[in-house]
Amino acid sequence: MQIKLVSVIVDDQEKALKFYTEVLGFVKKTEIPLGVHKWVTVVSSQAPHDVELALEANHHPAARAFQKAIFEDEIPILTFFTLNVQKECEELVSKGVVFRVPPTQAEWGTYAVFEDTCGNLVQMHQS
Repeated sequence: MQIKLVSVIVDDQEKALKFYTEVLGFVKKTEIPLGVHKWVTVVSSQAPHDVELALEANHHPAARAFQKAIFEDEIPILTFFTLNVQKECEELVSKGVVFRVPPTQAEWGTYAVFEDTCGNLVQMHQS
């Protein structure tokens, strides 16, 4: 088995697509209208044939409740890996990204946590 697709619940698909592409630098891979919502995925520009991230609308009440609870408890829903957390943070701060946890050294590596503007916290990790 392989992991080829992972979903993240977002409160606004258009806002999420803009943030994940224009701010984080991912590339839109798929966008298919499905009535009010759509099937939209992004990939890393460094690995466009690797794992896709689906930006799923939180239109289901259970999805909204889950997203809200995880956010309020300050639990990151995703972790992205980078070679330099400090550098990535500086770039993202210059683009207006809000960090909840600045670059922090832990015994397992360096990490930081930021808001994705779509109802989620995202962790960056450098080992």
